Amino acid sequence: MRTSSLLLATVALAAGLGGGYGIAHYAASTSDVAPAAVAAAPADPRGKILYYRNPMGLPDTSPVPKKDNMGMDYIAVYQNEAAEPESGLRISTAKLQKLGVKSEPAALRGMSRDVRAVGIIDTDERRISVIVPRFEGYIESLPVNETGRAVKKGEVLARVYSPAVALAEQEYALARKSSPDLAEDALGRLRNWGVPAGELAWLKAGGKPSQSLAITAPTDAVVLEKRALDGMRFMPGDTLYRLADLSSVWLFAEVFEQDLRRIRVDDAATATFAAMPGRSFAGKVSFVPPTLESATRTAKVRIELANPDGVLRPSLYGSVEIASPVGQAAVLAVPDSAVLDTGARQTVLIDRGEGRFEPRAVKLGARSDGYVEITEGLDAGDAVVTRANFLIDAESNLRAALQSFETPEIGAQPK
Repeated sequence: MRTSSLLLATVALAAGLGGGYGIAHYAASTSDVAPAAVAAAPADPRGKILYYRNPMGLPDTSPVPKKDNMGMDYIAVYQNEAAEPESGLRISTAKLQKLGVKSEPAALRGMSRDVRAVGIIDTDERRISVIVPRFEGYIESLPVNETGRAVKKGEVLARVYSPAVALAEQEYALARKSSPDLAEDALGRLRNWGVPAGELAWLKAGGKPSQSLAITAPTDAVVLEKRALDGMRFMPGDTLYRLADLSSVWLFAEVFEQDLRRIRVDDAATATFAAMPGRSFAGKVSFVPPTLESATRTAKVRIELANPDGVLRPSLYGSVEIASPVGQAAVLAVPDSAVLDTGARQTVLIDRGEGRFEPRAVKLGARSDGYVEITEGLDAGDAVVTRANFLIDAESNLRAALQSFETPEIGAQPK
């Protein structure tokens, strides 16, 4: 309305000043200025919007503006941009070197789950032996006369005198040359009484009968129990010593019922002990019990541990990790550091080479030894970023955020 009034006033003024010349001059002037004043805004060089893409490069598009589950706006894809095949993120070589980016191909690996438990060392019951004479006798001396002492195989534990053994040896010595049948009968009684093989060889070689017998250790061991006393009379079946070979021990691990189903015999195990910091002991599962402890809801899984230097003592308390294989076959896995985990979504960055990176959503499986199983989203050989991927992801998010802002037109008036 204001423009129309101004036009009428100008026409009237022109008529009063110069008649037709003024009107003609005004008409010519307005015909020259009008196209520039009324011209439309220049077209966007990127063309029209075709669709909106996911800000993280995931294969998800929308015909209308929307936000992803993290609240980020989807990015508009223009007609001219759609012709470009480039996707994901491109970073210069110089910046890659500064970031220290490293990649590793996804590969098939044998995976296992670690089951952690606490346990107590005990003796291997298969390596426990008792010294029990089969004859009556008397203890003459005790070279090994204390509990807890370590003994070597063949070491003399005690010297004893047995009237019955001494008589049988004399019979053998007398009959050895004159009556082979009587000699063999006497030798058989000595064998049945458990007389040491060395003593029998001595008699066969013509040696004189001994007045005392040496009772020796059957293996390298530790004396767990000593009932023998100097001068004591013993009867057949009496226990004189109880020995244990500690070169191999058992660890009974308290495994919770929910973890028990993962454990199998021969699974590898590693034990550590607070009493020996910095040391670990390798072993394997030898028995998984079929029952549970009702009070603790655990089962005592038996693990065999080598103990060559004897430092693992019965009743020693420690921790153990049991490596339970995930499956019979190898699975596709990548390093733990390759996964960007937001809680709701897990993503890896695919290294396309030449500074190009593409985010890829994946599904995870078991974790073990710094690796994680990929059940969906990757193929063997796909190179994933394992170092500085958080920095690349941060740059990608920043660029997406900047692209989502509206850029005001130059000269536009604020509303």
